[in-house]
Amino acid sequence: MGGVRARRSIRWGASMAAGAALALVVVACGGGDGAASALGDGSLGSVEVGAGESVQIRSLQATTEVGSGPTNDLMVRIAVADYGPIHGFEVNVESLDEGCSPEGGEASGSLIAADASVAGVVGTTCSVAAIAAAPLVTGAGMTMISPSNTSPLLTSDGAGVPGPHFHEGYWRTAGNDLYQGAAVARFLYDRLGVTAAATVHTGDAYTESLAAAFVANFERLGGRITGTGELADEQTDVAATLRNLAADGPQALFMSVSLTVGTAIVEQRGDVPGLADVPLVANEGLLDRVFMSLPQTAGIYFSSPNVRFGQNTNQGTGASAEEVLANYRDASGADPDGAFWGHAYDATVLLLEAINAASAPDGDALSIDRAGVRQHLSEVSDYQGITGALTCDAWGDCGSQRIDIVEHADPADITFTRTNVVYEYEP
Repeated sequence: MGGVRARRSIRWGASMAAGAALALVVVACGGGDGAASALGDGSLGSVEVGAGESVQIRSLQATTEVGSGPTNDLMVRIAVADYGPIHGFEVNVESLDEGCSPEGGEASGSLIAADASVAGVVGTTCSVAAIAAAPLVTGAGMTMISPSNTSPLLTSDGAGVPGPHFHEGYWRTAGNDLYQGAAVARFLYDRLGVTAAATVHTGDAYTESLAAAFVANFERLGGRITGTGELADEQTDVAATLRNLAADGPQALFMSVSLTVGTAIVEQRGDVPGLADVPLVANEGLLDRVFMSLPQTAGIYFSSPNVRFGQNTNQGTGASAEEVLANYRDASGADPDGAFWGHAYDATVLLLEAINAASAPDGDALSIDRAGVRQHLSEVSDYQGITGALTCDAWGDCGSQRIDIVEHADPADITFTRTNVVYEYEP
């Protein structure tokens, strides 16, 4: 479906929690009725929606974690409300928690895969959960699109070689960490003049692959990696690892780590000679209020997907970035946490567009061709979203790949930091 859909007006309660029900006033319905135009060949089966029933999608996010998970989940609901019915059928969202863990991804992915009524999934928040959930969800013929997975292991190496955890039926609007690693490397080498750097990660599919992307790009530029440290995801005593990293005289440290480890690093590095005063760059996963509010984070840098959306408008709903952000603030009473709120909105609308394109009314019922949903997403090209122009490649990467480096000047002013850009990268 092209063009701008008729939109719903939404009444948001000022005290509404991030997962609460939305009060909707239907102004107009979108979606056509032409069965002849529905995509799909039936090869993956279909979802049959009976008269009076709703189209079912799932939001699979790290809803009990701080950061992007709860934000993504609420954005899914806002996007569904903006998009409206599909061929006259309401869309129902149910949320599952993937816990930002392989175990959570497997458990929730299994539940979704067993539910034949599900037409598609927006998720996961975390790459480690997607590695477990994606084969289950896509193996059931369903389509999954993530707003915030960034590990190259899930898509490709950027040169046409699929990652070891690539699965047909998986897409994402977030960028590929190959580009985040390149952005950090270029910032340190070209902008700050750093020629020797250390890195530390927590050994999972997200943090380790991001650290590896940084190392490869930094060395390609001519830089030297003085050391790579690995810490457990929940480790709080990091002093020994920091001392080892400091021993070879790094001029900067890039940390691709969990919230727990990131907190420990900023709290303990001041006591480590050789690391206390060098530039520190943190991965985008640490762009959340809990971490950024720590006084020890003042002056550090973050890699971030570009969030300066300006007047960008999603072509599927007609909603501008400013309108979407205002709806989020009305619903939650706060600014979005994390850096992927726009990506979550775009991912949801892309899924709904795909379901719409693969749907055909059948009397009073609706038939959704699962293969048609995938076909639509595989053909997305120059789709105008909140985050910019989206084009999906053969391996599921749809995002713009624009990365910013922001400087965290004041832990008391997190909103300013999110757009305090000191370096821009675009491949």
